Amino acid sequence: MISEKTRERPVTYQDTYHKNRSVTGVETLDWKDYKWQLNNSIKTIVDFENFTGIIFTEQEKQLLEKTIKKFPLCITPYYASLIDPENYPDDPIFRQAFPNPAELDISSCDMKDPLHEDKDSPTLGITHRYPDRVLFLVSNRCAMYCRHCTRKRRVGDKDFVPSREQILAGIYYIRKHREIRDVLISGGDPFMLPDEYLDWILTELNRIRHVQVIRIGSRVPVVLPYRVTNELVHMLKKHHPIWLNTHFNHPRELTLASRNALKKLANAGIPLGNQSVLLAGVNDCPQIMKKLNQKLVENRVRPYYLFQCDLSEGLSHFRTPIGKGVEIMESLIGHTSGFAVPRFVVDAPGGGGKIPVMPNYIVSWSSDKVVLRNYEGVITTYKEPDNYQPINCRKDCSKCNLNRKHERKEDTIGVEKLLANQIETISLTPKDNERMERRTKKAE
Repeated sequence: MISEKTRERPVTYQDTYHKNRSVTGVETLDWKDYKWQLNNSIKTIVDFENFTGIIFTEQEKQLLEKTIKKFPLCITPYYASLIDPENYPDDPIFRQAFPNPAELDISSCDMKDPLHEDKDSPTLGITHRYPDRVLFLVSNRCAMYCRHCTRKRRVGDKDFVPSREQILAGIYYIRKHREIRDVLISGGDPFMLPDEYLDWILTELNRIRHVQVIRIGSRVPVVLPYRVTNELVHMLKKHHPIWLNTHFNHPRELTLASRNALKKLANAGIPLGNQSVLLAGVNDCPQIMKKLNQKLVENRVRPYYLFQCDLSEGLSHFRTPIGKGVEIMESLIGHTSGFAVPRFVVDAPGGGGKIPVMPNYIVSWSSDKVVLRNYEGVITTYKEPDNYQPINCRKDCSKCNLNRKHERKEDTIGVEKLLANQIETISLTPKDNERMERRTKKAE
């Protein structure tokens, strides 16, 4: 609840990207205290009206109250201060942070857990989908409830933080599975944990010899940049190699405060990546996405993924056609630096993982030539080598002239298995294929 004292005196808050804004006032020291921000988070429609000066009709309020009863409201004062009250319906900050009654329109294709994270969870908090890496959910708490969140099913349990025993169960699973070399810590938001608790989790993971990389997924640099304190950064530096992926969706989110938070993390030697979500009415514009990615690179953040919006409940109004994402990629590839171009992916419903979707640059292909086109539409030919001697990989590196020192045999699955020369498999057959079932019955 925003206190009466907070409302008494307006101050000029200049920490926005595009212009100065007058924000219902607090002392500067309080404003930059992340604990004050959390304690004064906006959780009701009335609080939002009092803070921003945006007033809704009674009919609008009834629909909004119904919406937040299902999907709660929580915005940091910092992030709310970035909303343009003169044009709030079209404001990209407003759309990401403030409830929309369209969230109650659950379509037939919407799912509570579209990515099957819970079904791919062998123990509480762990999702093991890919061969060599796991997702480790360490908290359900976020600084802000993003309206496009793929884990909206967890928002109602907003204060849940796993106990040490539950965290240790996840760590035990990682320790037991030696194929895991990469752990992504997410939630909720790991930076919502106290420094010492996150330090303990990172320390336990660092003790596992086969874990080579730890990644943290956090939107704190976007919605609560003051949480990136000197103390937090000093603690993180102890646990290298550690990577951080954050979640900027629009250039307006790259404020002075956010840029300072990114600077602290980058100066600490932490590689930074960004995962954007393609959102209708927010960033479904080639020029906006180009500007965002260029600004990220300017602040030492590598654009990593551009996600197609998931099929989570209540997100239909945010979803765009996949073709819009391909259009955006066409505007980026060749038109800006390669490291300012993310991968556009669809996180496959049902737990299939991230599937890259790209424009097609191969025009045609023959036995000795490939016809390609570039971003300008120039058509060119690449001549294949005449004397290439193929190496028939048998997945036994100890017998390979290229890599004798690496003697570990790796399992082969998927399309890679079809390409492997030493494996006799010639097709991948979906489960419950009727034709194959008929063959089985005939054999019996």
